[in-house]
Amino acid sequence: MYKAYFKRILDTILAFIGLLVLSPILVIIILLLALANKGKPFFFQVRPGLNEQLFKIIKFKTMTDKKDKAGNLLSDKERLTKIGSFVRKTSLDELPQLINVLKGDMSLIGPRPLLPEYLPLYSNEQKKRHHVKPGITGWAQVNGRNAISWQQKFEYDVWYVRHLSFKLDVKIVIKTIKKVVKSEGVNASSTVAMSRFKGNN
Repeated sequence: MYKAYFKRILDTILAFIGLLVLSPILVIIILLLALANKGKPFFFQVRPGLNEQLFKIIKFKTMTDKKDKAGNLLSDKERLTKIGSFVRKTSLDELPQLINVLKGDMSLIGPRPLLPEYLPLYSNEQKKRHHVKPGITGWAQVNGRNAISWQQKFEYDVWYVRHLSFKLDVKIVIKTIKKVVKSEGVNASSTVAMSRFKGNN
């Protein structure tokens, strides 16, 4: 009952309240990122959602589009802005995804939506992470985030799919708040994205 009906209702209500309450903070971040990124405060990228259906995820843009002389993008570390570093470290870059939740593309809680090019690389077991909507935070995020291996992350994702419940979602929300406050589970650089998934071999 919770998975089929109440989870979506709660997602909609809480996402709306979240956007309303956080709107002053969101406006400030938008202005600062617009200045740092030449008028581009948002980052859009295609990601697979429920049943591997593609959608466009919305995040705050934390890196510039600076390129080298050959026209190639510089490394993440070189493109990361100061405000972008802060926004990423505090997980504020995820807040625009509340819009994705309102649209029905995502849930507040669920496996993180990853890159579509990873889809052919998953094992049959790992593909089960797409049996539920992706989330802004999830079981893997509160159990290591970027500090754990891809394999461990996928194991946590599939475990969540099998044990999804209201009680578990509440537990994840509480642990997420604690993790964000303490900035736990982020990789050593604390600001640069995790290395790309290259398959299980």
